[in-house]
Amino acid sequence: MSVRAPLRRHRFIGAAVSLSAAVVLASSLSACSGDDPPKKAYTVSASLCGTPVDPALVKAVLPGGDSISSATSRLNDGATRCNVSIDGKAALSLTQAWWSEGQTTATVSEGYAGTDDGALSDDGRFVYTGKAGVGKTSSCTSSEHPEQDLYAVVQVSDSGVDDQTVMKSLIVDYTTAVERSAACE
Repeated sequence: MSVRAPLRRHRFIGAAVSLSAAVVLASSLSACSGDDPPKKAYTVSASLCGTPVDPALVKAVLPGGDSISSATSRLNDGATRCNVSIDGKAALSLTQAWWSEGQTTATVSEGYAGTDDGALSDDGRFVYTGKAGVGKTSSCTSSEHPEQDLYAVVQVSDSGVDDQTVMKSLIVDYTTAVERSAACE
């Protein structure tokens, strides 16, 4: 009996060591299996579709990939949209849209996906979530759009990005750039 007791204890210790080794190996393999986000191998230009942007803020909301491209499209009522793609897949849109005077940023934001339950800035000019933002320009006028205010809109596509702090910075930066652009007279 005294011979068997130590033998059982060694089997138990051996099984425990094997189990521990298996857990360590499994966790090591899962760490190498691509849990890290894909690398952002592209360079964001300081201007997208003719409007200056902060490349670091734009890159922060984009997914990983190898190449970036952008294209402008004209929408109804004088709105323009800059569509940004990563590796050919839609990733971000930057929109400039005229809305009737008297609207608030909160009501305008209801027209754009991703702004539900967004935070409203203290001055009421910006609404933003982790995936979208709307900003009211402060001094834009246009003879082509009398009695209208120009709004800037930023929306990320389904890229896994959801960062309210970065989106707030991006919508403020983009709105300021729109105010300084040719869109404002």
